[in-house]
Amino acid sequence: MSRAKVAKTYKLYIGGAFVRSESGRAEARHDSQGVFLGNVCVASRKDLRDAVKAARGAFDGWRARTPYNRAQILYRTAEMLEARSSEFCDLIVSEAGVTAQQALKEVECAIDRCVYYCGWADKFASVFGSVNPVSGPYFDFSVPEPTGVVGVNTDGNTPLVGLVSQVMPVIVSGNTCVVLAPDRFPVVASEIAEVLATSDLPGGVANVLTGSQEELLPHMARHMDVNAIDYRGGDEKVESELLDLGAENLKRVRISERRSRQQWVGEKAQGPEWIEDFVETKTVWHPIGV
Repeated sequence: MSRAKVAKTYKLYIGGAFVRSESGRAEARHDSQGVFLGNVCVASRKDLRDAVKAARGAFDGWRARTPYNRAQILYRTAEMLEARSSEFCDLIVSEAGVTAQQALKEVECAIDRCVYYCGWADKFASVFGSVNPVSGPYFDFSVPEPTGVVGVNTDGNTPLVGLVSQVMPVIVSGNTCVVLAPDRFPVVASEIAEVLATSDLPGGVANVLTGSQEELLPHMARHMDVNAIDYRGGDEKVESELLDLGAENLKRVRISERRSRQQWVGEKAQGPEWIEDFVETKTVWHPIGV
């Protein structure tokens, strides 16, 4: 007698724990051929507030870690993704309807991108910081510091590499984040949350919400404890709304173009300037000889 497959319910990842939406909402997800993949929780405004609270609570501890330690943890993320690479390839083929070769290229690029940003963990401060010439007996240093809690609205054109490419440069500098998973690919995003949970990343550093980006984005922009938003939706009306809401509470809103799958796996989809987008420059004066 054949056994029935155990259907999986993909939960929200908040504060290092996998939880159901407080609203009880969930939706069935199917692959490109109509085959059932699992049930996915639909995050509510309350879930968003919980995720922001978790990110704020984790911020001080994460920013205080040494760059070397943050690099170790993010490298562990690459290790865990590498160990599950065949599983992610199959999942991307199912959910995105791409070829096995395209899926493999995306997974390999996502792994390489994790390693790439690990390498910048202890270097970006030297690139973006400086010792400034001043008139007087002082040292004047400019030092990049993390912005705080960053809301990440992921690009919906690719299930994996786009999400990784947006999250890694945000957290490598000491920021924490709340990630709004792509509406089209919530299953892959939920699996990435499981990778993060098993990679020594402290709870609350990265929180992953599935559901409707359109529903959650305005609440994220209004939230006073979110310091910045990375938006890649391509909707001019939403962009204008986010800029207006962000201006009301002095929130940094980074508007970037959406990228195709081919663009995401290219070398131009990474760089130290992606880290610079979410750091603040602190200038310190110190008397010479003291």
